[in-house]
Amino acid sequence: MFKRDPNRSYPTETESRVIIRFQDCDPLQHLNNAKYFDYYFNAREDQVAKLYDFNPGQLFQELKTSWVVYQHQIAYVRPARVSEWVRILSRLIYVNEDTTVTEYIMTDDGKTHLKNVLWMTSKYISVATGKRIPHHEPVKQLLEAILVPNIDFLNLNFNDRIHEIKQQVLKLHTI
Repeated sequence: MFKRDPNRSYPTETESRVIIRFQDCDPLQHLNNAKYFDYYFNAREDQVAKLYDFNPGQLFQELKTSWVVYQHQIAYVRPARVSEWVRILSRLIYVNEDTTVTEYIMTDDGKTHLKNVLWMTSKYISVATGKRIPHHEPVKQLLEAILVPNIDFLNLNFNDRIHEIKQQVLKLHTI
């Protein structure tokens, strides 16, 4: 289980480089809309295990808890195409006593074009009851350590956020 090291700084953003697979694409050679979720969740799971030494299976076994997806907001900005290398970034942008919001971003390999943005809202639940419960202390410690600071999520509009991310990508490209 996660134990916060007070002498360590934890990255708030994860990044993976992946290739878009043929079997995940539609006849137009675009990544199938539903497959974005698979790419995002697989990348996040790998990176969280690597960067934070955290395993959701361990959470399930030790605390008999898990997160369940409550809501998605997704924007398909540009298609990801078969055999294209892309970058997947993810970050925790909101936490309260039983809820998290993870932001996922997909860009081209050079990070010059935004392809997709996803907000995934998850609720922390007891596996035994299926009901929401407050995050346990070690889980709170992890979430506090990796939460992106200074994002006013409760006053943030999804479409405005997409525009903001596009501007960040554009700035990176022009530097």
